[in-house]
Amino acid sequence: MADNGGTDLDALLGKVRGAASPLRAVLREIHTKYKDLDEGAVANYIPELARANPKWFGIAVVTVDGTTIEIGDSKELFTIQSLSKPFVWGMALEDNGRDHVETKIGVEPTGDAFNSIVLDEATNRPFNPMVNAGAIAAADLVKGKDISERVNRMIEMFRKYMGRTPVIDTAVYTSERTTGHRNRAIAHMMLNFGMVTERVPDSLDFYFQQCSVLIHCADLALMGATLANDGVNPVTGERALDSKYVRDLLSVMYTCGMYDFSGEWSYRVGLPAKSGVGGGIVAVVPGRMGIATFSPLLDARGNSARGIKACQELAERFGLHVFESAAQRKEVVV
Repeated sequence: MADNGGTDLDALLGKVRGAASPLRAVLREIHTKYKDLDEGAVANYIPELARANPKWFGIAVVTVDGTTIEIGDSKELFTIQSLSKPFVWGMALEDNGRDHVETKIGVEPTGDAFNSIVLDEATNRPFNPMVNAGAIAAADLVKGKDISERVNRMIEMFRKYMGRTPVIDTAVYTSERTTGHRNRAIAHMMLNFGMVTERVPDSLDFYFQQCSVLIHCADLALMGATLANDGVNPVTGERALDSKYVRDLLSVMYTCGMYDFSGEWSYRVGLPAKSGVGGGIVAVVPGRMGIATFSPLLDARGNSARGIKACQELAERFGLHVFESAAQRKEVVV
């Protein structure tokens, strides 16, 4: 780890587990430090999201051997929102292969807002799968004979990542569908350029449902740990994503996962990550662990304000940045 006066994460993980775990004590310290941070606002552009309690704050870590540590509101349910995007893109890759998916969705970062009505002028593709246009195109690529089969496959995919079968929040889904006119405009613009198929209404419905899946912070940490573990859920041992596509997800999460804060996140935190307007952030330490935070107070870019602070401190304290010197990092021994 970096010589920054911090604590050796590997040593912490190698000591006593459970309530006496030193890592738990560090996470509790960080939780206490930021739980009263009163910056940002709860998302309200989807009416149901405005009901979230601004005081909620949870942190969870799952290592690649399945060790789990949770602090605060780690089991408070919230809708996955944009956190779903890399995982559904993974489905599109598995269903269609990398070559075909790349004809419909790029992988280039963009400084535009996540819901911008804009495509790459040179290719007419969405810039990447982490913005709404790319996520809708990814949803359109998910295979199934009808919308019901496609949604069931999506739920099954999330089950593999989180080790339990999630449900869709029907109130949020209805709210998303009722107010989703901007996403409809994006989808029909892409239809005009051949980036999505004629089944646009079903694909939009799929997208609204994917964003309305209920998860909690511990689920999210396990999803991150599954990516850290080459696509295999470290608790259940079940493969959630073909190994050859794990690199794809982590690469685009690193460059595009944090809305138009992605560049600064990559610089300061240095981990593949994804955020969502429900208040969640998932970060992946490849080969080591998944880290998740949940707090619905969002900053101006749509990222959890407390979550950003907590992740940044974890990365700095433990030298987690992917470009830390290899000589300064140690294997996680639990």
